[in-house]
Amino acid sequence: MSEYYLNPGLAIPRAQADGLDKAYWDGLAEDKLIIQRCLSCKGWQWGPEWLCHRCHSFDLGYEEIESTGVIYSHERVWHPIHPALKDQGPYVVVLVEFPQADYVRVVGNLLGDPLQPLEIGAKVKGVFEHHTDTDPVYTLLQWQLA
Repeated sequence: MSEYYLNPGLAIPRAQADGLDKAYWDGLAEDKLIIQRCLSCKGWQWGPEWLCHRCHSFDLGYEEIESTGVIYSHERVWHPIHPALKDQGPYVVVLVEFPQADYVRVVGNLLGDPLQPLEIGAKVKGVFEHHTDTDPVYTLLQWQLA
């Protein structure tokens, strides 16, 4: 059994070439969840953009939030969507919402029994999965029921 939740063979995630989401990936490497926040109106947003969705300011930064949230939605994946996942399944993908950050949402895998009962609104906490045996090294943010 692999020490990681998903099988190897998938593309290594990395920051976009323009650097827009570099703070997010750097934060994960340090066990921190860092998302974008407007420095003008203080609104949170995800995915990262060059301008604020609310006030249209270009004055954006990144701030750490607690890596806890609630399940907004979920899906059990039964069929492989990539050849590297041919022996992986089922697994659960969750859409996690952060009430503490204007209800922004991120997608991730839910660790544990893929057949576990799930409820919308269930609390989850982030698990930082470090892949240090790859080039480049990277960290994934996975989720588990709190």
